[in-house]
Amino acid sequence: MEKLKGALVVGFLRLFALLPWRAVQAVGAAIGWSMWKLPNRSRDVASINLSKCFPELDAAAHDRLLGRSLQGIGKTLTESACAWIWPAQKSIDLVREVEGLEVLHEALASGKGVVGITSHLGNWEVLNHFYCAQCKPIIFFRPPKLKAVDDLLRKQRVQLGNRVAPSTREGILSVIKEVRKGGAVGIPADPEPSLSAGVFVPFLGTQALTSKFVAGMLAGGKARGVFLHALRLEDGSGFKVILEAAPAAMYSEEVETSVAAMSAVIEKYVRAYPSQYMWSMKRFKKRPAGEAKWY
Repeated sequence: MEKLKGALVVGFLRLFALLPWRAVQAVGAAIGWSMWKLPNRSRDVASINLSKCFPELDAAAHDRLLGRSLQGIGKTLTESACAWIWPAQKSIDLVREVEGLEVLHEALASGKGVVGITSHLGNWEVLNHFYCAQCKPIIFFRPPKLKAVDDLLRKQRVQLGNRVAPSTREGILSVIKEVRKGGAVGIPADPEPSLSAGVFVPFLGTQALTSKFVAGMLAGGKARGVFLHALRLEDGSGFKVILEAAPAAMYSEEVETSVAAMSAVIEKYVRAYPSQYMWSMKRFKKRPAGEAKWY
């Protein structure tokens, strides 16, 4: 049964990748619109997250943002299908604007390891190809449950000579070793970690359990941190990649100080582009002691 599911999913991904780019966007928006209008768990989770993170919105504004966000998530799905199937350069060609590329070049020239930090904002699969075209990083990721999809992604994400590392003990060690020897890695900073691997820090007006992984690699200036996001352009023609140097506080030896500073940067981007965040992710599943669960 798992093989059949995997084959069906990969088949649908390949179908999406056959579409012209405008159709890719339109189909994605239609999927998101259906998620908005029909009862489903993703809509419920996204609505809860938005109500907690933007409590100032009235019911109408909340629903509008929910609709735009779910349509954005639908677009991310179909766009990512293309990024997983197409040659990498075809995805890179969709990057129409780049801001702050010199930040990455300076970090790479420093002789220290480089930690590329991103989040589930915009399209991280297009970003992956862009980043890998600039250097040859190890990309850290959580493997999907379906083996066929995992096999596809492992193949497609290394088209440009980079490597990937799953979120296992071996994968974590490979990322740390790469940074220590002066190499580059890419890490999504917002998946919720285990309680032992994270600390609660402010994020969008609430407390969010956030990974200590990046903080450990940057502590004391042992490596350089660079934020990267590929954000969807309003006209639907492609993406703008924005790069930003990690703030000084992220190099603190105090883990909580570093993690909070990282969270603040991600929050800044999410507030600027709220409809492009993956609100259907159970980002706030674990809560501080004594606080009720959200989901």
